[in-house]
Amino acid sequence: MTTGVGRQAGGVSLGALYSEHPFGPTRLRNRIVMAPMSRYRAPGGVPGEAAAAYYGARARGGVGLIISEGTYVDHPAASGYANVPHFHGREAVAGWRRVLDAVHAEGALMVPQLWHVGGVRKLGMPPREDVAGVGPMDVIEDGRRVIEGLDLAGLGKVIDAFARAGALARETGFDGVAIHGAHGYLIDQFLWPECNRRTDGYGGSLEARARLACEVVAAIRREVGPGFPIVFRFSQWKMTDYEARIANDREELGRLLALLVAAGVDVFDVSTRRFWMAAFEGDPRSLARLTREATGRTVIAVGSVGLDKPHQSKVFRTKDNADAGVADITPVVEGLDRGDFDLIGVGRALIADPEWPVKVRRGDMASIKPYELALLERYP
Repeated sequence: MTTGVGRQAGGVSLGALYSEHPFGPTRLRNRIVMAPMSRYRAPGGVPGEAAAAYYGARARGGVGLIISEGTYVDHPAASGYANVPHFHGREAVAGWRRVLDAVHAEGALMVPQLWHVGGVRKLGMPPREDVAGVGPMDVIEDGRRVIEGLDLAGLGKVIDAFARAGALARETGFDGVAIHGAHGYLIDQFLWPECNRRTDGYGGSLEARARLACEVVAAIRREVGPGFPIVFRFSQWKMTDYEARIANDREELGRLLALLVAAGVDVFDVSTRRFWMAAFEGDPRSLARLTREATGRTVIAVGSVGLDKPHQSKVFRTKDNADAGVADITPVVEGLDRGDFDLIGVGRALIADPEWPVKVRRGDMASIKPYELALLERYP
């Protein structure tokens, strides 16, 4: 509905941002998505009452859809960081039900983001310090195998873990499920030719590198059935390389996305560092726009929404440059109006101010709290 939607300073209509959008068998109340952001506040892998309060506050603040922080699938090498929530086990699932109840009570929808860190994991990392990471290739350091290249049996176990988690998302009452296929974690490691040098059916050509991602999506689709939204997050950039590429041009991007659509993806969560930036040299279109044109699927654009950042995309964030002021959202509304994307992911701005959506809607930009790195210490 657009009734009662105000205008931002400068006269830009916010109607598109606050219109409904289909999501599986239901509808999102607006186009604002809380982007997945790790908070490392789940001791023992269990999201507690603070997590329910944290997500519930963002739902109360007016977002339409919440994508949870990354949550580990049930695989021995899935984890790489302490205090990240699990998506398996009785206690963790009970915690997620409390979170989901808090979100639904405030009128928002929610999906869990299923995560396997892959080769980011090293021996000695919690919570299972004796377990090495897994990835496309063996990695040997100082005579020790610190990353185990997955054989066919190992790949099957990873796929099964994602499939179980997808089924659990539906059983628990979530409104869909999201897959973390970005930023240099396991699925993305297979997509990225820089670290996938396999010569079997899971490496080499773009189609082979995409095979694991597609098999994960297809396995989840078999478990959840038709109509249950599957969201897939992908990125060009990695945590260690902002200039990385899994697709070198529009043609390669289209081939990759077509494979994922065929496997069962409904929504693409297109992770960029600046949502408006051109994806490829010589073409002004953003990665989100190209994704929407290539697939016809629902597309979430994300990257510095609501934040005023003067430095360029290739600059790594540090404690000295992470803070950001409140930015004009005219480019967001214009992008929605052009059809560049369908939904907009908001990240750090929602950590700073859970009421960002309602404040934007009433045109109260002056009261929005700016993002500061120190806010990461605040929870919920």
